[in-house]
Amino acid sequence: MVDERELWACANQVIRQHGAEASSFAKKRAEELLRIGDQKGNAVFLAIATRVDQLECLVAPGTPH
Repeated sequence: MVDERELWACANQVIRQHGAEASSFAKKRAEELLRIGDQKGNAVFLAIATRVDQLECLVAPGTPH
């Protein structure tokens, strides 16, 4: 499993790349990985999605990440 610091860094990167769609992107990617049998990848992207959601709750609307 990816360590906690890397998960937060990945969540930040997903937000930078996908903006308002970051959470949706991470969850869809997790589903894709599960569909092809990559359970570890699925777990990582679910963890990233959780952190994306947490970060999005901390940032006021209209504030750059």
